Amino acid sequence: MGKVITIGREFGSNGRAIARELSEALGIQFYDKELIEMAAKKSKLSDEDLAEIDETRANPWIYSSVGYQVGSGYTTVEPINDLLYQAEASVIRDVAESENCIIVGRCSDYVLKDKIDSRHVFVYAPLNYRLSVVMNRDNLDEKKARSVIKKVDKRRRLYYNFYTDRNWNDLRNYDLSLDSSIFSMQDIIGILTEVYETM
Repeated sequence: MGKVITIGREFGSNGRAIARELSEALGIQFYDKELIEMAAKKSKLSDEDLAEIDETRANPWIYSSVGYQVGSGYTTVEPINDLLYQAEASVIRDVAESENCIIVGRCSDYVLKDKIDSRHVFVYAPLNYRLSVVMNRDNLDEKKARSVIKKVDKRRRLYYNFYTDRNWNDLRNYDLSLDSSIFSMQDIIGILTEVYETM
């Protein structure tokens, strides 16, 4: 059974960069967008279709769906979003059992909530800090950066809340929450390395 750190993150808080740096410091794999390809193989849906709806809940009014036979000529229809969530959850459980790793987003804290040797982290930061990160990282002006942050955070929140019946940014759902505007990258990696080593 692997030791796992899951990292939820606000957009622009550098959560993915923290996961990548931590994986290098610990010498273990981190999973983010790689989960889409792994889920595609498990669900037999295309990478492109799944990438478009990653971390997005199904729109109850307009959504892509998949029909498949359930026996005796009956066909059922299921939103692709639901199929992706189920496939990603299965992949998350598989990798968590087989190796030490870091998993970014995709309700991984909820999927692994009963796994004893896992710790769940949420990375957040004030809006002004995240604006600065996104503007510099993605070469956007302030108006566009603000719009992207709002859109991505909303999408992640709706996805998480829908599939977990929890509140995405309720810090009580996590074992540790870090404001990335206060701590340096080096400090955060040090904290999370200690968390990992004490599991």
